[in-house]
Amino acid sequence: MEAAFFDLDKTVIAKSSVLAFGRPFYREGLLSRRAIVKSAYAQVIFMLVGADESKVEKLRVAMLQLIRGWNQYHVAEIVRETMNEVVTPIIFKEALDLIAEHHAAGRLVVIVSSAPEEVVWPLGEHLGVDEVIATRAEVGDDGAYTGELAFYSFGPHKAEAMRALAREHGIDLDASYAYSDSVTDEPMLRAVGHPVVVNPDRDLARLARAEDWEVRNFAKPVRLRDRMG
Repeated sequence: MEAAFFDLDKTVIAKSSVLAFGRPFYREGLLSRRAIVKSAYAQVIFMLVGADESKVEKLRVAMLQLIRGWNQYHVAEIVRETMNEVVTPIIFKEALDLIAEHHAAGRLVVIVSSAPEEVVWPLGEHLGVDEVIATRAEVGDDGAYTGELAFYSFGPHKAEAMRALAREHGIDLDASYAYSDSVTDEPMLRAVGHPVVVNPDRDLARLARAEDWEVRNFAKPVRLRDRMG
């Protein structure tokens, strides 16, 4: 069996999936206006300055502090109820076409994202993908986030999870594909025989030239509801 692994933010959708839910979380009382401004600022700095591991780690810690005490079920409910409003208008047409092509070729399609599973799983269901690899936060007996992570789907951890999934499903990684926009996903791209760079950041564009990897530009966000009739 072969597979196609897709990063989420700026690869399948046109912006940060976590940042996109800021307004619904604010409406439901999970975020203050000040917290939204701070998280938006952190995301902008992250995008502009670059995605090295130290900056990502600082952002990860800040996000865990932000969601500590939130109820997991409440978060998942908000995401599902607002999916059409928030995320489906910003899905790249080119990504949807590729997902359809890989499914037609009989490949397993997997979203591999550092975003929380509460966001990635509902979106994966909307997209009709087969599997999801995402960040899992620890949850206490009361259903609230503890502020710690059970699994951080970032960098080399993505590649490790892909290899585990490949063993489980009998996937031939050498014959499989991976798509990402960020140099932090170099391990994910190197884990397969067909790495494809999408809307790359500067460092990934440089790496792609050095490795002679395929480069694609996605530029046509569409509404999933319109696309699917």
